[in-house]
Amino acid sequence: MPKIYRIKFEAFSQLLIAADPFPDYQENVNIDSFHSDPIAAALAEDIRTGDVTCDYFVPAAQIGTARLIAKENAVLAGSVTAEEVFHRVDSTLKVSLLLPSGSKVVPGSLIMEITGPIRSILTAERVALNFIQRLSGVATLTRRFVDAVAHTSTRILDTRKTTPGLRLLEKAAVLAGGGQNHRFGLDDRILVKDNHLAAHSEPDFLQKTIQRIRVERPELLIELEADTLKQVQLFLKLGGVDIILLDNMSEAEMRAAVEMRDEKIQFEASGGITLETVGRIAETGVDFISIGALTHSARAIDFSLELL
Repeated sequence: MPKIYRIKFEAFSQLLIAADPFPDYQENVNIDSFHSDPIAAALAEDIRTGDVTCDYFVPAAQIGTARLIAKENAVLAGSVTAEEVFHRVDSTLKVSLLLPSGSKVVPGSLIMEITGPIRSILTAERVALNFIQRLSGVATLTRRFVDAVAHTSTRILDTRKTTPGLRLLEKAAVLAGGGQNHRFGLDDRILVKDNHLAAHSEPDFLQKTIQRIRVERPELLIELEADTLKQVQLFLKLGGVDIILLDNMSEAEMRAAVEMRDEKIQFEASGGITLETVGRIAETGVDFISIGALTHSARAIDFSLELL
């Protein structure tokens, strides 16, 4: 059985609850029970049987200090994860975090300082950089989308389109970038999509099933995906629906859907949304915009580790 990833989890889970737009349901999700240890996996695939270069070229007793430095403008994420990488390789390393996740960095910004055996610092270097580069990329892209809708009340959400094994970390990076988290897995929200509806979409069935969920699982949000305004009209007539997902609709269709709004219903837009279109989509009045690109298309940010 894999180890459970619990590094800084108590603080992280509180951050999730504070940032989530629906805290009542988030508090009922035991997130870390389902996540294995990505740090252990990354170190195992990199170090394998040992760092032969350091074994031959770096004296075991040599002590030194290194600094992790940003090489471009970005939003920082993954610094705690990188810190943990160094500690996993060698618990005697002293790591000082100089900037918290969510900080804006520029070329030359000092992220952390590491002191101890140079062998250990260099062995941990690549994995620590991989995490902080990837996660800062997610945070940076998220911040760009958040800034693009800042003139509205619309909130930016992530999706489940995450790197296998890194969902917890990537969703934390979305928070660092100012976004909010959608569901973590298939068990913490009802999301009825087009393929579910293709199997069974009769209104009576939908209403009875929603009523059953309200009795058996009252903590779950219920969200239905609509591809057309006709579906929106149908879903608005159903009792117990929390959110209607407007999938791949035009801006005109989104505006029309929002104008039909019941005060209790919230709208989420999704599907092919880019930095060029997200501002206009937010102006339609939708409450949320979910964007898979935050985690599946973020570019890694350039950082370096330099020995002093």
